[in-house]
Amino acid sequence: MPQIKSILCPVDFSEFSVNAYEYAQSLAWHYKAKLFLQHVLYPLHGSFAAYGSNTESYEKGCRQLRADAEEKLQQFVRRHARTEIRPQCFVQDGWATDLILSLAEAQAVNLIVMGTHGLRGIDRLMLGSVTERVLRRARCPVLAVRKPAHHVISSVHDPEPVHLRKMLLCTDFSEHAHRATEYAVSMAKEYGAELTLLHVLEDVPRSTDLESATEKMAKQLEESIVPKTRKGCIVKVAVEIGKPYQQIIQLALEAQTDLVIMGARGRGALDTAIFGSTTYRVIQLGSCPVLAVHI
Repeated sequence: MPQIKSILCPVDFSEFSVNAYEYAQSLAWHYKAKLFLQHVLYPLHGSFAAYGSNTESYEKGCRQLRADAEEKLQQFVRRHARTEIRPQCFVQDGWATDLILSLAEAQAVNLIVMGTHGLRGIDRLMLGSVTERVLRRARCPVLAVRKPAHHVISSVHDPEPVHLRKMLLCTDFSEHAHRATEYAVSMAKEYGAELTLLHVLEDVPRSTDLESATEKMAKQLEESIVPKTRKGCIVKVAVEIGKPYQQIIQLALEAQTDLVIMGARGRGALDTAIFGSTTYRVIQLGSCPVLAVHI
């Protein structure tokens, strides 16, 4: 089973960051993990161009900006605290993607939790976003949190920030999908959630006996999680036919899935055709958060 001992949650104080922080707190509480909260200021050298060669004024301005950001981050923590977890906070200035990945490496982070708006149906607008670049380059799993289509985040009076009751694991039986399975089973047990294993048959020849092929695949799904591993976990299987990302999105919406877990083929493959991958389509167009698990 995967070890989640430390979690990083970058925030920019937007609604999307608030949602991500709710999930980060919940996961840190369930796994008894350290939680790191990070806010990145845009490179400060561009913020004080008007000061020219006045070094003293420039440095004073930089210190004030950092101090303001640190106070704002502490206020964010106080305002949105839901568990006894108290995060370690970092305020840095520079390029967000690089600093997020550097902090994740330095703190040996096991999971990055980030907010995303999803940008339904407009692929090109997501290109270049910080979340997309972190998803593409991170060495650990990344949970991309968007506001779910149904109610998942609990009321402010509930000590459990997020209730995850239904999870959907999408698998093609590859190595990266196997790694995603380990996270899916672990999280399903932690939250007492129902876990559905989904495989989508694509480009099926017309001569194929669909009923037989579906039954065979369902059996393979059942056998993909050994009895010892699935103990204490409610597991269902589903086999669909069509475009994988479309079927995943549709099933997740119909079943009111709270979390989709998917494998990502690794940084090299994602760099070459990022918007052709099933994982990124589901993150962009789906109705709930997606955990992308890298090998």
